[in-house]
Amino acid sequence: MIHPRVFAAALAATLMLTATSGSAASIPDNIAAAVADSNRPDADKQRDANRKPAETLAFTGVKPGAQVAELLPGGGYFTRLFSKAVGSSGHVYALVPAPLPDAPADVPDFAARVKAIAADPNYSNVSVVVEPFSQLAVPVPVDLVWTSQNYHDLHNFPGLDVGIFNKMVFDDLKPGGIYLVLDHTAEAGSGGRDTKTLHRIDPDTVKKEVLAAGFVFVASSDLLHQPDDSHSVKVFDPTVRGKTDQFILKFRKP
Repeated sequence: MIHPRVFAAALAATLMLTATSGSAASIPDNIAAAVADSNRPDADKQRDANRKPAETLAFTGVKPGAQVAELLPGGGYFTRLFSKAVGSSGHVYALVPAPLPDAPADVPDFAARVKAIAADPNYSNVSVVVEPFSQLAVPVPVDLVWTSQNYHDLHNFPGLDVGIFNKMVFDDLKPGGIYLVLDHTAEAGSGGRDTKTLHRIDPDTVKKEVLAAGFVFVASSDLLHQPDDSHSVKVFDPTVRGKTDQFILKFRKP
C-alpha cells in the first residue's frame, strides 16, 4: 500500500509537471537561479509576470560562461538577470550610446543606472561600455547580442544607418553567436512608420533588416504575445503599458 504522504507528493509533482510543461519545467538551472536572485529589486520582480524572464532567457539559450552584449540596457532589468545566468565565468557588456556632440550640458546620464549595477559586488561581471552607436564595438567577440524594446529606437538615432548597425552586431558576434531582438509589435505592413510615434515596429521589417546583414533566422517566439493590443496606441498609453504585444526574433551568425 502506498503511504498517503508519498502518494500526495507524487500527485503534486505530476500536477506541477503538467501545469508547467514547456515553461518552468524546461527552464535551465542557471536561468531559474538568475530569476530567483534575492538581490533583484522588488520593482523588477513585480514586472516578471508580464515580462516572463525565465522563459525569455531560456529561448536565447544563454549558458554559464557566455559573453553577452546588451544593447541599451535602460534600468538594467535584464542586466542583472544575464549577470547571474552567465555566472562568474561569463561577462555582460552593457552598451550605452554616448551623448551626441551637440547635446546640452545637462543631458541626463543614460548610463547611470547600469553603472550602479556594475559597481555592485553582486554583479561584478558587468561592464558598461559608453560609445557612439555608429561605432559599436565590444572588447571581445560575444556569444549573444541582446536588445529588448529598443530596436525600434535605432531607426531614430540621428545619423545611424540600421543596416550598418546590424553588420557591426554581426562582426561583434562569435561564429554561431545569437542576435536576439525583442520589441513592441506594430501593425502588420507598417514597416518603420511607428518607430518614433508609437515606439513600435513591424517584426517583418526587423527580420528583413537583420537577414540583410548576413544572419540566419533561427526562430520566433510568441511568449509575449498580447492579442488584446490593437497596435494603434503608444506603448506608454496606460491602456497597454506593460502589456503590449511583443515579438521575439532569434538570429544566428553562420
